[in-house]
Amino acid sequence: MSRLYGLAGLALVAALLVGLGWLGGVSHEQGNAAQVARDQLAKAFEQGQELGTVRDRIVTQYVDRVQVIKERGATLIKEVPVYVSAKADAACTVNAGFVRLHDAAAKSLPAPDPAGDADAAPSGVALSAVAATTAENYTTCNANAERLSNLQTLLLEYQERAYGGQAPP
Repeated sequence: MSRLYGLAGLALVAALLVGLGWLGGVSHEQGNAAQVARDQLAKAFEQGQELGTVRDRIVTQYVDRVQVIKERGATLIKEVPVYVSAKADAACTVNAGFVRLHDAAAKSLPAPDPAGDADAAPSGVALSAVAATTAENYTTCNANAERLSNLQTLLLEYQERAYGGQAPP
C-alpha cells in the first residue's frame, strides 16, 4: 500500500512538473508574441513617420511648381494683346466651325457633325480670345501634368520605403 502511495505521489509530482513546464512554455510564447507585436508596431510607426515626411516634401514641391506654372500662364494671358493686336483681331475671323471643333476637343467629345455652310460664318470670337483660351488651357494642362508627375513620385517613394526597393507583391 505504501508503494501505491509512493507511485501515486510520484505520478502527482510528474504531473505537476509537466503542468508547470507547459505553463512556462505558454508564458514564454506569449511573451515572444507580445514582443513581435511591439516590434511590428514600432516599425509601422517609423514607416508612417517616413511616409509623412515624404508626402510633405512632395506636396510642397508640387504646390511651388504649380504656382510657377499658374503665374507663367497668367503672364502669357496678359501678354495676348501684345502678340495679337486689335488689327490682327479685325483681320482674322474665327469661324463657327473652328469654335465648335475646339470646344469638342477641349471637352473630349466626339467631332461635331460635318462642317456646313453655317460653320464658315464668323463666330464673333476674336482671335485674341482664342489665344487667351489656348494659353489658359495649356496652363491647366501643364498644372495637371505636374500633379500627375508628383503623384507618381510620391507613389514610387512610398513603394521604396514600404518594400525596400523590391517590387510589391
